[in-house]
Amino acid sequence: MLNRRTLLAASAATSLAACGRSGPPPDLLRVATSGLPDSLDPARGEFAAAALVYKQIHAGLTEYAPDGSVGPGLAESWSVDESGLVWTFRLRDGLTWSDGHPLTAEDVAWSARRIVDPAQSFAVLGDFYAVANARSIHAGEMGPDQLGVNALDARTVEFRLDTPLGLLPTLMREFYPFPRHVIERVGLDWVRPEHIVTSGAYTVTAESQMSLDLVRNSRHFAADQVAIPAIRIDGVREDATRMRLFRAGDYDLADRPPANQIDYWRERLGDQFQSFDAPILRYLKVNHARVPLDDVRVRRLLSRAIDRQFLAHEFYADTAAATEFVLPGAVVTHSELTAQAGGVGRPLQIRTTTGEGERLAVAISDDWSRFGIETELLVSYPTDLYQAVDGGGFDIAIASFNRGLKSDPFFMLDPFAPDGFAANFNWDDETFANLMVAARRQNEPRARGQLYLAAMERIHDQMAIIPLLHERAHWLVGERVAGTRADIQPMLWRDLELIND
Repeated sequence: MLNRRTLLAASAATSLAACGRSGPPPDLLRVATSGLPDSLDPARGEFAAAALVYKQIHAGLTEYAPDGSVGPGLAESWSVDESGLVWTFRLRDGLTWSDGHPLTAEDVAWSARRIVDPAQSFAVLGDFYAVANARSIHAGEMGPDQLGVNALDARTVEFRLDTPLGLLPTLMREFYPFPRHVIERVGLDWVRPEHIVTSGAYTVTAESQMSLDLVRNSRHFAADQVAIPAIRIDGVREDATRMRLFRAGDYDLADRPPANQIDYWRERLGDQFQSFDAPILRYLKVNHARVPLDDVRVRRLLSRAIDRQFLAHEFYADTAAATEFVLPGAVVTHSELTAQAGGVGRPLQIRTTTGEGERLAVAISDDWSRFGIETELLVSYPTDLYQAVDGGGFDIAIASFNRGLKSDPFFMLDPFAPDGFAANFNWDDETFANLMVAARRQNEPRARGQLYLAAMERIHDQMAIIPLLHERAHWLVGERVAGTRADIQPMLWRDLELIND
């Protein structure tokens, strides 16, 4: 049945295809992503699509080097004192915003106060977990002016921590200072194209519900190294539609080809189909506040009844793998679980979204049905699902997160820590929380790794979530695009080039 949404999507696809047939503009990188940012303001954006765009238009205090490691960003250097509690960042000389206004250490300090201010920011405390007084400010117990971040002079900013945090420079890759001079004038409208001011490689010239236009920021500190003058990003929600438009020549880059067609397209597209190791976790979020899911024995039962090898083969063409959280022998026999199935006691509702999540939910329901566990599937739009989970209105939800270019084990575990963005399933475990705090404090990588391993084992022992698979990231890369790497996703568009005949 056709509806207004379907007609709009069809019209957009037809228009895009028509544009593509006339030949690609030589200076324009055309990108199709599964969604557009919910906000261009890093204090308010929450979707993965926002994080991708932020990498293009905003500059971090530190930056992603071309290989994904930590490199200089707005700060040219940084150091920490012997206590591990005081970090000092030295900004590059002559920094400006895209409108030519000077970018100073006071802008950085003001931005840090804004990101932890609950009246200004939706951001999870996350990267500022260890900064002095951040917790109290985020809880509304202190004012933002009490945050342990201060400008020592026009180019030097100091971060004082409550606990040592050896990963601070790594975390600062996605701390994006805000243009105070614009926000104080126009408020939240600062991200509208007519007002937006950025410090990244690109700035925004136009925005709609379906697309985003970027142009190279001539005042970026490394503008002479940015080869592509302009970028157009289209939000194309359906995986198959993105694939079809890419194949028609309408896009140079496209993310997430259809998971159930990976083998088919990998064979036909050759080098244009690129796969990457990535910190992507697919899991079941379990509401610990609901009976019988509050019983760890039931959670273990549900986990052990899932045939993960089938999921990896059928839905991801064997490019996904069972996670480290899962012990060997995850698939069990009917006789082993039938006796326990009575402990579930009622149908379990699985909430998911259309497409890949829905297909996974059906397969998992089938696995559970073999052991007498009844389920009800509720399929909705992503925003409805997120609201239900945040409000506690769910039993089990198909969930995933993609940490982008963040490969340290910290980034896979931190979402489930007490202040993590995925810690919305009513699990409160003191042992896990303490391990994560200890890991954050540890500067020595080997010791920190052991603490993360213990934290991971705790999640598994308590079956806090039901992990399914580690997925790989897949991108479609057109023949015009040069500068991609085999070891890192093409998410840093400032490092790419366009080759035109």
